[in-house]
Amino acid sequence: MAQVEASAGEADEIAADRFVVDGRASRFTVRAFATGILAAMGHNPTIGIRDFSGEMKFDPEKLDAGAFRLEVKSASLGVQDDISDKDRREMERIMNQEVLETAKFPDILYEAPGISVTKVGDTLFSASLNGNLTLHGVTRSEPVAARVAWMGNMLRASGEFSLNQSNYDIKPVSVAGGALKVKDELRFQFEIVARRWE
Repeated sequence: MAQVEASAGEADEIAADRFVVDGRASRFTVRAFATGILAAMGHNPTIGIRDFSGEMKFDPEKLDAGAFRLEVKSASLGVQDDISDKDRREMERIMNQEVLETAKFPDILYEAPGISVTKVGDTLFSASLNGNLTLHGVTRSEPVAARVAWMGNMLRASGEFSLNQSNYDIKPVSVAGGALKVKDELRFQFEIVARRWE
């Protein structure tokens, strides 16, 4: 009987530490950079990641965090810049069909089994994630640093990181015979809101 009660207590503790990502309240973008002879005529597109979900374990009292998982639907990426509908459709077509190959690789996944957390204020923390990113069928280790604000039943994590497309067997887009192309490096910015699971 005591063993059953202990298991139930552990379950309650795990549930209390579990936070689920609120995709609607969160913001996640990626920036690409143009290069080549015609780069001055092009622009550096900002792409919004619109469909993602995830969860993590976080106990601010013990400075314990881990089991972070974030899943993105690759077809949900959309150009946010103020451009013509025709240009937007063409950029998104190239991104879906030639860059991400969303039909073949519908999911992008980031998993970090453990997170190093440092307290920097009453409700502010610094977090270092050393997780694995699976993108375009390739899995690689990608470290990510974040600032975390704890507000009782809600967490707000923000930060930025970069990655190279070539590390994931993605060939940077090139148009006009290479006169305008996208640089290998992409920069990501995020502000993730997660709410305590109940």
